[in-house]
Amino acid sequence: MKHNFTIRKAVLADAPLILNFIRELAEYEKLLHEVEIDLPTLKKNLFGEKPYAYAIIGEYQGKPAGLALYFHNFSTFLGRPGIYLEDLYVKPDYRGKGLGKQLLSHLAKKAIEMDCGRLEWWVLNWNEPAINFYKSLGAKPMDEWTVNRVTGEALERLAESV
Repeated sequence: MKHNFTIRKAVLADAPLILNFIRELAEYEKLLHEVEIDLPTLKKNLFGEKPYAYAIIGEYQGKPAGLALYFHNFSTFLGRPGIYLEDLYVKPDYRGKGLGKQLLSHLAKKAIEMDCGRLEWWVLNWNEPAINFYKSLGAKPMDEWTVNRVTGEALERLAESV
């Protein structure tokens, strides 16, 4: 089946599809209550004058089957850019057939072409199938790091703190 998958760059007309994929992923992760994004915001930030992120769509026989949404970061230790994979989603009917690996491979090739030093992402610690899949690809869990986040009112307070 892997030869029946195609991967293409997302275009503006894909925005509703991407939003649907984001919601499906959030539902799977039990985080749908945290999804605030709407279609105009998605269009502006992925396809506007200054895109902050990019997406690729995996299709099976012309039907959307998966998504990888990513942006660039920078490693001061390596002195090189990187690719951060924000979301990797494959619809349930297509899981286990190679599309996730193809999406990651596509991004790895893009990283090499752009002289990036790494491709990285987060995975929820309860998602054992994903963790095992990523390890099988050679991904190294970064267990010694703790993610920190400031949002909402805390972000506003921090911005006004000095």
